[in-house]
Amino acid sequence: MLNFTDYDYKNRKKEVEDILDNTDEVNEVTRFPRNEDFTYTNGYKAWASAIFVDLRDSTTLFSEHDDVEISKVIRGFTSEIIEILKKGTDKEDLKEIGIRGDCVYAIYSTPFRQDTIDIAERAFYINTYLKMLNKLLSERELPTIRAGIGLNIGYTLTVKAGRKNSGINNMVWIGESVSVASKLADLGNKNGVDPIVLSSVFYSNYIKETGSTDEAYWKSGYDSKHGTYYHANLVKSDFNTWIDSGMKE
Repeated sequence: MLNFTDYDYKNRKKEVEDILDNTDEVNEVTRFPRNEDFTYTNGYKAWASAIFVDLRDSTTLFSEHDDVEISKVIRGFTSEIIEILKKGTDKEDLKEIGIRGDCVYAIYSTPFRQDTIDIAERAFYINTYLKMLNKLLSERELPTIRAGIGLNIGYTLTVKAGRKNSGINNMVWIGESVSVASKLADLGNKNGVDPIVLSSVFYSNYIKETGSTDEAYWKSGYDSKHGTYYHANLVKSDFNTWIDSGMKE
């Protein structure tokens, strides 16, 4: 049984004052430091990239299928996307990975323009994996799914937030790198927009690294809130061929 006791607002006032008066340092750095270097009195600014994979029309999925079917689909959706987002990353560069409702996401420290290639490659693998997953779901007469994949990069302020000594804390990403990636994922794979959606900043950095020949794969779009974006339906060719060939060993 829950048993809430009165909030001790008089004593807690001093704790709030300590928070407000002792946050005294924001460090602009090339690369985000280790998570343990974040304290409740500092913050860091550096370049971060985010990728969000957002399940389309999850309300219909949840309302039209039984609990066992939904559990299988959601676990198939989340487990391998997390594997792709984690694979090959330096633990100091993968700053956060998690699940928000029906969305899987990751945030990376990306100090170099060439880092956008790594993030984009993960998006291509995820897009191809979802094709594999849907074949496996169909074979089992389970509902198939679609997802939007949003990517963004930006100069981002990050602070550690929560309650000191409580064990309850998290990084808060302040700026557009994370929020815009989430919104772009929501645009993907609906209303004529392809599954993978890049912000204009991410696209510009990515194209400068990969060369102008890659421009042919991307179409531009415009959103009233987030401006110009670029979208495509790109897959990893060997992986995709293996799927089309029946996924045999």
